[in-house]
Amino acid sequence: MTDGAWVSLFSGGKDSSWALYQALEDGLDVQRLLTVHPQGDSYMYHVPATELASLATESIGIELVDVHPDDFGAEETTDAGEQGDAELAVLEEALTDLNDELPGELAGVTVGAVESEFQNSRVEAMSERLGIETFAPLWQRDPKQIAADMLAAGFEITVIRVAAGGLDESWLGRTLDADAIADLAELQESHGVHPLGEGGEFETLVRDGPHMDRRIELEYETEFDGTRGQLQITDAWLAERHN
Repeated sequence: MTDGAWVSLFSGGKDSSWALYQALEDGLDVQRLLTVHPQGDSYMYHVPATELASLATESIGIELVDVHPDDFGAEETTDAGEQGDAELAVLEEALTDLNDELPGELAGVTVGAVESEFQNSRVEAMSERLGIETFAPLWQRDPKQIAADMLAAGFEITVIRVAAGGLDESWLGRTLDADAIADLAELQESHGVHPLGEGGEFETLVRDGPHMDRRIELEYETEFDGTRGQLQITDAWLAERHN
């Protein structure tokens, strides 16, 4: 990988957190974390609880860049490709600004894409335009192995949103431990649920990990309509890990 400053596309969820962790383990000089906060649904970005990214970055100890775009023109077009391009333009503009601000040259960006060609191809094309690299350590790897690696590394992962058959209210607030991963494997067989939620079946928050100094504590209520649901987080703070 190229020497220089790296930026991690970061939501606080498991995939972007794992990409960041792998970048740090590989010795990449990650100087900024960048969180895009969509106003509504997004094809490119993790949506729920992105406001908690600031707590995660405080625990990680890397400066955060927040990007608050408009609705990406979703009201003007129903074309997924056009909206995806509009969403990517927000990221490209932010990275261009960072290239001017960071000491040294911008070397690349880390992303947590697993199987989404929609996301990965756009980020790759953007990186080529900017003359930087893309670090995507989850790309096309076995999702069950990725999940096992996350747990082995010490990631504490909480489900914060569900939107698929088989994922009922009991999954909201559930920790993705070995039992949960086994249950997801069964739901893949019975309901087609992706083991990492790559199809938007569920979203997560990494509350602790080896790259974090303190864990994220939460107070919340659950909201579930019989098909979809999420945590309504009423309070969040950093606390020392329980050893």
